[in-house]
Formats: sequence, C-alpha cells, structure tokens
Amino acid sequence: MNRYTWLVGLIICGASVAVADAAPPKVVHATPDDGDVVEATVKEIKIEFDQPMNAGGRSIVGGGDSFPKMIGKPRWINTKTIAWTVELQPDHDYWLSINSDRFTNFRSATGEAAEPHPISFKTRAAGAKSPATTQSAESSREQNRRAIETLRRAIDEDYSYRDRLNVDWPARFKEAAPKLEAATSPADFAREAAKLLAPANDLHLSLKVGDRFIATHRNWAKANFDLQSLPQRVPNWTEHDGGVATGRFEGGVAYVLIPGWGNEQRDGLEAAYAAMKDATAMIIDVRPNGGGDEMLARQFAGCFVDSAKVYSKSLIRQGGKFTGPFDRIVAPNAARRPFTGRVVVLMGPVNVSRCESFLLMMKQSPRCTLLGDKSSGSSGNPKPHDLSNGVVAMIPSWQDQFPDGKPLEGVGVNPDVVVPVTDAQLHDRDPVLEAALKSP
Repeated sequence: MNRYTWLVGLIICGASVAVADAAPPKVVHATPDDGDVVEATVKEIKIEFDQPMNAGGRSIVGGGDSFPKMIGKPRWINTKTIAWTVELQPDHDYWLSINSDRFTNFRSATGEAAEPHPISFKTRAAGAKSPATTQSAESSREQNRRAIETLRRAIDEDYSYRDRLNVDWPARFKEAAPKLEAATSPADFAREAAKLLAPANDLHLSLKVGDRFIATHRNWAKANFDLQSLPQRVPNWTEHDGGVATGRFEGGVAYVLIPGWGNEQRDGLEAAYAAMKDATAMIIDVRPNGGGDEMLARQFAGCFVDSAKVYSKSLIRQGGKFTGPFDRIVAPNAARRPFTGRVVVLMGPVNVSRCESFLLMMKQSPRCTLLGDKSSGSSGNPKPHDLSNGVVAMIPSWQDQFPDGKPLEGVGVNPDVVVPVTDAQLHDRDPVLEAALKSP
C-alpha cells in the first residue's frame, strides 16, 4: 500500500432528524478510552453517552492500520450505549474517533450532533504483565491531591497562555477536583485533567501517561489537500525517508513534499536539497506538516533568504513572570547552496507549531510566495511538569509572536495568495497545486 494512501474506516448510517436547541451529547465513558493500555484479548469497544441517542445514525471515524478490526456491526445496548466486537493485535497502537468535524452522524434523540471524542489506545505485547497496583485507595487519593496542586501551580505560574481566553481557572479546578481525586489510574486522572484544561483550546496543552499523550484540544481543520492523489498529480514522483517526496514538472520546476520537521525527515530532506541544484523554480508543499524541529526547518529555509531576518519573537513565562520577547532569526545556510529562483510554498489549516515558524521564515525570502489557506495558529513550546502520580503535564512555555510582536496563537499565518478548496474539488483535482503551477 502506498504510504500516502489515507484509508478512512467509517461506519455512517444517515438519519433525517430535526435539530433541536439542546446541549450536544458527550461521551462520558469509553472502553478502552483515550490513553489506555489494554490486553490484546479485549474483544469489545463500548461507548456511553450522557443522554439518549438516535440509534439510526453513527460515525465511527478512523482508518488504515491504526483502526481496530471490526467483527460484525455495532449494536445499541441501550439508548445511551453502543458497542461493537473487535479483533486486536498485541503491541499495537490504535486510533478512532466518535464523530469528527466532518462526520457527525452520532446524534442525540433530539438531533444534536455529539461532540467529537478521539480515542487513542495501545495493546500490550504478548506475554507482557499488567503493572501491579498495590496502593490503597486513600494513598491514591492523597497522591492525586498533590498532583492537582502541582498542576494548578504549573497553570498559574508557567502556562504562557493562561489568560488568553479569560478562563476562570480557580473555578475549573474546584469543579474538577472530586473526579481528579477519585481517579483510580494515571490514565483516568489524565482524562479528567484533559477535561479540566479543555477550555484553553490549546493544541500544545496535553497530558502524558508513559508514552501515551492525551490531548486537551484537537485540530479538526479540514485539509486542503489529498495525499492519496498527489503521486498521480506530480510527475516523476519519488518517495524518500520520513515521507519526504520529490517530483519534477515541465520547465525544470522541482516539487518537494515535507510532511514534518522531525528526525524521521532528516535523511529524506537530503533529496529536497538535491532537488534545488538544477531547478528553475521550486514548489515546497508543507500542507500536511504539523511541526517538529525548528532548527531543521531553519536550516532548510536558510537556502532561500538573502540575509539574516527576524521571523518571530518568543515571550517566555516561568515562575509567574514573563521574560523577553526574544528574537528568532533565520539566516542564509552557509553549508548549503542557495536557491535564487522563484519559490512557492503550499500551506493550509493543518499547519501548526514549528511549521508555522517555517512559514514565517519563508515570508522573509524576497522570491517566495505563500499560497493556499491560513495556518492553524498554535505554537507553545511545551515543557514537562511531572505530577508524581504517573502523569506528566505538557505545559506551553512561550507566547509565539509575529516579528511585529503581535500574537500568533489563535491567529495563524496568512498566505500571500488565498486559494479556496472544497471537499468536492479534491476528488478530481488539487486547486492549490494548480495555482502554484500558474504562479509567475
């Protein structure tokens, strides 16, 4: 299977219902739930909502190797609970979501779409033992109380966006405390903490249990690309390490896809550098890119700038105080051959974090045009805060700013040229890529 094929395993049964003015349904319990590590012998996934549901529709979203293999069809146990049989593999990561931004067929009896509830879980390796639990209930509650205080202090003193949305954090902690104290496992505590922190609407604010991350907020933005079709749309398509891909259009126009700025892309980026050598123009496609290593992005962007430029500023919060702002600078990459031709960067709403930094770097190039749609507007440089109960809180430490000092968070980077895209268009064409090829 092509690595760029995105499979979406959807079970969607449509139902025509009238939408009432009521609170949207929420998932109150799932087995397995987000962040869980379970035995591969688990045979059932069960979802419980907080109110009666319309049994005529459902959207179970997922796809590919990470989607649990279903046996038979889902069944409603009662008006609030649905379950289905699965076959799981040992030592495997799984992901699914109850509803999403695009698929909303889980609805209440009155027609209100359920809030999306992503679930990421892992199965233990064959023969692996479950961790022993010898703590008393009271000891566990005391440990959770200390964890609550540590989390509260981290939010009050070190969270860079604490006051961005005017969340009443004392009230949030007071409301959440009973369930946090009663949590019987680190995963339970982390899920309740995620609910507590959710009003921050911050992609970089998360909880970690072992090697599992539990998000407090998700980026449900619609992508303005279709990875599956790109190999057919780009001539001379060649795949490299880390999902980096290169191609070549007529007239010597080089195409480079960079899906991330992580270590897994480091070797693949050598092919991107090589593509510059005899190209007349470059199309750099970062539409699927969700960030990674800013230094790696800075090295690449250094091939396209003529002099050192401030592309961003950082305002850092620690111990209840802000320091900065500090300039972040992109300069010519002396170790690489500069590219002096025209450059078009394809961007969109999936772009967050260090990829948004890359977009700001490329805005400093006099020969670059950013084309597509606005980025998400989320960058936090999260730092770990050990809560000492098996949970680590990842707390954003900086406020990312544009060169003029205005905040990036919740704003995003605007393209130089906006290219609107609809889902229907992506079935047959790629309007953003087409616009790049017409760009002067």
